[in-house]
Amino acid sequence: MDNLEPRGRVLIIAGSDSGGGAGIQADIKAVTAMGGYAATAVTAVTVQTTLGVSAIHPVPLDIIKAQIEAVLSDIGADVIKTGMLGNREVVELVAACLDACEPRIPLVLDPVMVATSGDALVDAGTEDAIRDRLLPLADLVTPNIPEAEKLTGLTIEDIGGQMEAAHQLMAMGARAALVKGGHLEGPTVRDILVSSRGLEMMERPRLPGRNTHGTGCTLASAIAGLLADGAALPDAVRRAGDYLHEAIARAPGFGAGHGPVNHAWVMRP
Repeated sequence: MDNLEPRGRVLIIAGSDSGGGAGIQADIKAVTAMGGYAATAVTAVTVQTTLGVSAIHPVPLDIIKAQIEAVLSDIGADVIKTGMLGNREVVELVAACLDACEPRIPLVLDPVMVATSGDALVDAGTEDAIRDRLLPLADLVTPNIPEAEKLTGLTIEDIGGQMEAAHQLMAMGARAALVKGGHLEGPTVRDILVSSRGLEMMERPRLPGRNTHGTGCTLASAIAGLLADGAALPDAVRRAGDYLHEAIARAPGFGAGHGPVNHAWVMRP
């Protein structure tokens, strides 16, 4: 057993959420729930509640770089997952660190550009850097509808638009694309996965309620945790989606706004 290569290690490069529902906190919980080991490089410290973000304190670039190098030089990583990067300089730094990895480490890119509320989270320069520098490095990119529209320039109004966007994201350099359908209306949420294996659609009933804070972070990190443990991509995406669906259904109801999901439901009898 001692000679086996370690598996399940995920390096998360993202911002911190003081409310614990999104960002690094959600990422750690989701990776752990999938049986993985989460290490982190924090890009920003945010002051936020379920009602919104009131302050952001960026982490200096040299400290972000040092965190990444410290994790990779000691613990290592089977998958790297990125979340909120904040600005163009951080995106460029992260891309340079990924380029320097030898051997190459698979990347799950959660392009945190537009919040569930529809609010823009980054400026146009940062959007361009994510598209030009990180998307071509991504083994999987996981945009919501507004993010997929920003990345591709398409207008997505239905399942056909999701499929077109996913194919275009692959043409732009991503090895696989998961275009999530939560922003479209209707009783069913459909996520579209396009990869070298073809196209797959995951359907789940839309759950009522306001407890959707951190769902994008949670899904991408759960996928990363499963991939890091050796799961095939379609299986990882489906299992992570099932995990998130149940986490929403079992949400604890914390906060006065969009509350967090129940990341730990799999650990309880």
